[in-house]
Amino acid sequence: MIFQRTERFKRAYKKLDVNQKDAIKKALKLISDNINHPSLRVKRVQGTKDIWEASATMSLRITFLWESEIVILRNCGEHDKTLKNP
Repeated sequence: MIFQRTERFKRAYKKLDVNQKDAIKKALKLISDNINHPSLRVKRVQGTKDIWEASATMSLRITFLWESEIVILRNCGEHDKTLKNP
């Protein structure tokens, strides 16, 4: 799996605390190994055609575009803030 990061993802990731960054890293490892892993709870973002979300924790989300073996990371952060602007 190839990851590409948008500038928005980079900015959002930079603002996270150490524990949140660790949770994001673990979630990205799971996405790389098995994007359908149950703990990720991957699903399409409501109201979009091609934007997906994954859970790093119960309150921490990652949004991305998923095209075959390429994942374009769009945003990360707290559930409500991240899904308002996926």
